Amino acid sequence: MRNNIVYSGADELTYEIREIVAVAKKVESMGVEIAWENIGDPVQKGHKVPVWIKEIVRDIVMSDDTSFGYSPTKGLLETREFIAKERNKKSVAHDTGSKGMGGAKITAEDILFFNGLGDAISRVYSNLNEHVRVIGPNPAYSTHSSAEASHASSSHITYRLDPHRNWTPDLQDLRNKVKYNPAIGGILIINPDNPTGIVYSKEVLLQIVAIAREFDLFIVADEIYANIVYGGAVMTALSDVIDDVPGMAMKGLSKEVPWPGARCGWVEFYNTDKDPIFARYVKSLVDAKMLEVCSTTLPQKALPKILSDKRYAGYLAENNLLYNKRAELFYKTFSKVSGVTCVRPQGALYATVVFDEGVLGADQTMTIEDAEVKKYIEQQVVGIALDKRFVYYLLSSTGICVVPLSGFNSDLPGFRITLLEVDDVKFKKNLDTIAEAIKNYLKAPKYSLIKTFSGAK
Repeated sequence: MRNNIVYSGADELTYEIREIVAVAKKVESMGVEIAWENIGDPVQKGHKVPVWIKEIVRDIVMSDDTSFGYSPTKGLLETREFIAKERNKKSVAHDTGSKGMGGAKITAEDILFFNGLGDAISRVYSNLNEHVRVIGPNPAYSTHSSAEASHASSSHITYRLDPHRNWTPDLQDLRNKVKYNPAIGGILIINPDNPTGIVYSKEVLLQIVAIAREFDLFIVADEIYANIVYGGAVMTALSDVIDDVPGMAMKGLSKEVPWPGARCGWVEFYNTDKDPIFARYVKSLVDAKMLEVCSTTLPQKALPKILSDKRYAGYLAENNLLYNKRAELFYKTFSKVSGVTCVRPQGALYATVVFDEGVLGADQTMTIEDAEVKKYIEQQVVGIALDKRFVYYLLSSTGICVVPLSGFNSDLPGFRITLLEVDDVKFKKNLDTIAEAIKNYLKAPKYSLIKTFSGAK
């Protein structure tokens, strides 16, 4: 073309969680049955939406024609009022006499609805000044890391999560990078975390808030999994500890109801009155949403009825018991495997295995029975990351589709699996199959058993 119409950040838009589907579909077309462990969609994995939730949605559709219409730019007022009231009840102010220990109260005006958190994430970064960076965790959820990198036309900046310390954030690494990179204007937290499954302690959150205060930054907390916590972990919301620091928390219905197809997410803004620049930035997000007209109306109408129903707490508890059972079996399985490190998840829907340093090589393979599949995979693995090479061989040899950790903007080699499989026997079989595949792939006798770490307190 006469002009280059591609914007400078286009190459930063990657999403391995879905990109691997193309390879898996090709392998599937060659006769390999696929176990889809790449994406966190509870509905796809067989989780049933309770009848009483369906009835709430049905009754709204049948009785309220406004559920088919536009909603206000920020979202339905009654829904935002409900969220603000519930948030303020949960956000307990800690009057300790020291900064960084207090909660934040919000009103309906501090809430903005989006068409799912993917929409929110895109808007949050695209509306930033192009010279301002937001530092995020490593491993990073790729929607965040790609959107942030794309807005800046540069690689995402990260702080380390340490698998040898229960994936605890390396706060010294975070502080140093913030201190010596003046372009950093914000800190991203994903809590509970995707892909590691960790739940940040209150103490860690307070230290992150302290860093943000010291360097005059804002905080973004992705809390989409806030109600999916198990194994004795305690979820501390950003609103409980943020005190006077500007920030925002991202919430949604997609994982816990589950209703990913509703595309219903929202952002809660904290302390917009404390900083005029942050307040102007938040206004730009509202203005951008105004141009779009509004977010989906039906799930906004259903949200208060679902979340306030007396059956909802029990429903969440039942699901969390299942995820806890899955997390325990995951840890029990991979803690016995030489050459890898694993941490017991305590939140979200995922678990991560990290290969120990030096155990992966470019000459390792798995047995692939079908000659056509073998030829295809051997073409695909040329020059790719070593953990991605393992994932491709695992896919073609066993039919299990997981996501390489390198796809989460990480220099740690490994892979992520979901905890969503509803069939106990199938879940255990998948774990055992992967564990055996690792042993064969690494030629286990060469490597000594490396200690693994449990996330249990």
